[in-house]
Amino acid sequence: MTGSHDNSAASNGEIDGAEHKARMQKLQQQQKEKVAKADIERGILIVNTGDGKGKSSSAFGTAIRAAGHGQKVALMQFIKGTWKTGEAESFKRFPEIEHVVSGDGFTWNTQDMDEDTASARHGWSKAVDMIERCRGDEPDYDLIILDELNIALRYDYLDIHEIVSVLKNKPENLNIIVTGRDAKPELIDIADTVTDMTMVKHAFEAGIRAQKGVEF
Repeated sequence: MTGSHDNSAASNGEIDGAEHKARMQKLQQQQKEKVAKADIERGILIVNTGDGKGKSSSAFGTAIRAAGHGQKVALMQFIKGTWKTGEAESFKRFPEIEHVVSGDGFTWNTQDMDEDTASARHGWSKAVDMIERCRGDEPDYDLIILDELNIALRYDYLDIHEIVSVLKNKPENLNIIVTGRDAKPELIDIADTVTDMTMVKHAFEAGIRAQKGVEF
């Protein structure tokens, strides 16, 4: 009966315990080989872009992870303004995270290009200072997040060539995360890790209001 059951499972495309173990052992070995080959130690540039939800949330999660390791984090927000959010309140609980808001709010609310440009320039100036303070043996930060910088670039509040020059020449061990939809090709080209978040469905499109703790 046992043999009959095993043959039936195999004919139906099912995996028995022994086959599953063999597959996992092979996968484990492949993973070990990949880890062994990854022998470069330096900070990386990460870009979270795309129309889907979670670009900033992913970066904020990384900030908390870094803080959990005792690393120092700087978070510069370019667009979302001073409105109260759950993440802003949570950052206060982490002395390792320095949170700076530069933006005046969503562009469709401000409706003032000169004001938005000035805010973006002010934020970028601070961000450059943060980056430069990470050179040497005692950097001020281990991770810098430039939240919604892609939006500031999308509307030409900032010069992409200037941003690329600074980020390309960042301190070697510094990690930087840039978020926002419509990342410029020039930024994608110099990034080490790029994630394009695609929206499949979103509750807001069905008329469901944004909720505390989920959206803000």
